[in-house]
Amino acid sequence: MTNLDFIYNRKSIRQFKDTHIPKEDILELLKAATFAPSPKHQQNWHFVVLQNPEIINEMADIVTKSHEKIGELAKTEKDKKRHMSVINYYTCFKDAPVVVLVYACEYKMIEYKILKENDAPQEILDVLESPQSGAQGIGAAVENFLLAATEMGYGTCYMTGPTHAKTEIEKLIGFDKPGYELMSMISLGVAEDNTPAQPPRKPLEDVVTFID
Repeated sequence: MTNLDFIYNRKSIRQFKDTHIPKEDILELLKAATFAPSPKHQQNWHFVVLQNPEIINEMADIVTKSHEKIGELAKTEKDKKRHMSVINYYTCFKDAPVVVLVYACEYKMIEYKILKENDAPQEILDVLESPQSGAQGIGAAVENFLLAATEMGYGTCYMTGPTHAKTEIEKLIGFDKPGYELMSMISLGVAEDNTPAQPPRKPLEDVVTFID
């Protein structure tokens, strides 16, 4: 049986050692990411690599302030507490030696163009868009990165939450690629010893249906 430990051993790491990650290793992981499948092979991704600890920490401050601002808008104290309870998960990248920002451009669908030009009802266009094909391509690329990192002995954490501060983050790093939008980020580093165990998964019988 094929050894799939590189899949089963992967877990989200939020505590990192102060260890330099060689550029060639980062490039190897990004190469693995680009070998992911993408809808119509559009490869609609772009990766921005941050290694400057001052920028990474300032980015964490930006996310914290954005998170707190959203929390102040909560209508109930219960909602505010629930929102604020995850702030550490949104800013744990501040301790990572490398943070990769994952961008995507729009996924172009010829079927959408054809139907729209023929005045198709909006509900039909919504059905075409509902799978969010562009986002799925980015997810596949990120997963390749995470699994490759596990195989190479690194820890990672995949995050989408911090993107509520994407406008401020983009101003901070000075990155502007027309047509591309920040979708997620990955923290990368050597995991601290004795990090929390991988959380349990739902039983297969709860998430799988066979139709004969």
